[in-house]
Amino acid sequence: MSDIFLGMPAFPRAAKAAVHNPTLRANLRHATHTIRTKRARAVAELDDWDRLREAGRRIKDHTLRHLDTYLEQLDAAVTRAGGTVHWAADAAEANAIVTALVQATGEREVVKVKSMATQEIGLNEALEAAGITAYETDLAELIVQLGDDRPSHILVPAIHRNRGEIRDLFARTMADWGRPAPDGLTDTPADLAEAARLHLREKFLRAKVAVSGANFMVAETGTLVVLESEGNGRMCLTLPETLISVVGIEKTIPTWRDLEVFLQTLPRSSTAERMNPYTSMWTGITDGDGPRAFHLVLLDNGRTDTLADEVGRQALRCIRCSACLNVCPVYERAGGHAYGSVYPGPIGAILSPQLRGTTSEIDASLPYASSLCGACYDVCPVAIDIPEVLVHLRERVADQGGHRLEQAAVKVASWVLDHPAVLAAGERLAARTRRAHPARPPGTKAWTESRDLPELPAEPFRDWWRKNRT
Repeated sequence: MSDIFLGMPAFPRAAKAAVHNPTLRANLRHATHTIRTKRARAVAELDDWDRLREAGRRIKDHTLRHLDTYLEQLDAAVTRAGGTVHWAADAAEANAIVTALVQATGEREVVKVKSMATQEIGLNEALEAAGITAYETDLAELIVQLGDDRPSHILVPAIHRNRGEIRDLFARTMADWGRPAPDGLTDTPADLAEAARLHLREKFLRAKVAVSGANFMVAETGTLVVLESEGNGRMCLTLPETLISVVGIEKTIPTWRDLEVFLQTLPRSSTAERMNPYTSMWTGITDGDGPRAFHLVLLDNGRTDTLADEVGRQALRCIRCSACLNVCPVYERAGGHAYGSVYPGPIGAILSPQLRGTTSEIDASLPYASSLCGACYDVCPVAIDIPEVLVHLRERVADQGGHRLEQAAVKVASWVLDHPAVLAAGERLAARTRRAHPARPPGTKAWTESRDLPELPAEPFRDWWRKNRT
């Protein structure tokens, strides 16, 4: 099961199946409404939220404009602190680097901190092909892995499953991956969490290699930062002998002072907490404390191409808080799987087509997976104007030449509108023959599948006006 779902159908077809799943829609509605209500309260506590948001936007934009300089500074700082930096141009190169590093240790299994970058490149599958088993330790990622499933949310990857489904999944599959679920397991959150804790503890204690991502990389010191809520990340980052971190190059920030801004905005926007429960930071290696070897894999995988787009590059500001998903009416009804990417929701609709291109059916459809209501922009803690980027990407898709029928129709309409007499004659003809018009005229399937065409009036407005204006 690959995490790069390029074989998926276009978003409209995938979403159509999702909206007919009442259990999925109930799960999503409950979860997204709960999270966004809590977030709104947490954000309202800060009088300077708008200033923090603007500061985050400026820090990210400044870093992206000078990313080459800060990446070189980061490389030097990590190396100086005893770490080893590897540069990966794409997913294949990143997977090859990590696989070789694990093989060099002689180990055949790794524990993983929740990492969207490793999901983006399909690292688990690459390791499996080399005979190495990767164990997800984040509770939601564990649920996804045990179910041979796909993540459907940035913050809560198993948001599409309810407690009963998770209990049944644990009871059925945990034994195949290690310690089985306790007998008589209930669906209470405490019991499910305890079952996961017992299952994972033996893996933490025996693992020699861990793989992580990072929320931020501080260029001035070479420090990596991981924010998480369960403590599993800290176990992975401190117990193993070798730590390998795969991080997108856009996660770089210049200084510790910059980090202060995001440590205020990220927890409130994602988990609605004033402070993150577990914030782990490490700089290289230290004798007698933590891993003996640290490797940082800096991942490009389409980010440099995205950076070259003056409008689209703002997607690289994203700090993966998932606030945009929780307010999006399209995501709430379609769920994350319909987006065919590890990055679902509004941010995925603008990030995936830039990282992967718009040549596949799914990626060409993602810029249209939005109502353009603007709610995503309003909640974004780094002020990404997602609607602006969506429209920008729609123009790119249209320019690919896949909309010839629409382009021809627009040309015909432009000519008719430039000739009032022709327009008037056409209106009268359409009104007189309206009873014979099919409900779904040829070439309008994409429109009529989800909406009814308006009924034509008995007479054109201009004729009615001529009769009644006096």
